[in-house]
Amino acid sequence: MTTRRHYILFHKPYGVLSRFTREAGWDSLSSFGPFPRDVYPVGRLDVDSEGLLLLTNDNEVKHRLATPAFGHRRTYLVQVERTPTNDALRKLRTGIPLNGVRTLPAEVRLLKTDPAIPPRTVPIRYRKTVETRWLEIVLREGRNRQVRRMTAAVGHPTLRLVRTAVGCLHLGDLPPGSVRELSDAEVEELKGTLKVRSTRP
Repeated sequence: MTTRRHYILFHKPYGVLSRFTREAGWDSLSSFGPFPRDVYPVGRLDVDSEGLLLLTNDNEVKHRLATPAFGHRRTYLVQVERTPTNDALRKLRTGIPLNGVRTLPAEVRLLKTDPAIPPRTVPIRYRKTVETRWLEIVLREGRNRQVRRMTAAVGHPTLRLVRTAVGCLHLGDLPPGSVRELSDAEVEELKGTLKVRSTRP
């Protein structure tokens, strides 16, 4: 019997673990859904990060999206303390040494206005004397807490982090805590960009 393949987008809220097992003080994926029993998240978002998470039981798709060598784009909206200087933006774009290894070049854009995204369930810490700005950062690698470490290294700590896209997949207007199955056309596009043979049952 052929196993049906599932490709599910989930808008992970702040304070939710990117796994089904619970941990004291935090919600997990099992608090949402319902999800098919055999799907698992591709990669992860830290508990204090939000945004797009793909869950699937297609092992080849999981492998190609999660393997750094394939270099798929990951897009983030990042709220930081203070306005980054041109020098700080240049450093983020060209690479930051993390544990002795420089990050790959990134696309970094300082947004002119705040993005239209839902408020966080737990507000960021607010200091009247410290302004905040939003960046759009596109990476082609996924080291542990990479965005937060990069912005901290140039003197602009991350206050809020929302992943809006992975490869050709986009969060769009999916509300926090909501899930949806990819359409057949989206699955075909995903497999095409990943160069995965299309045999969806």
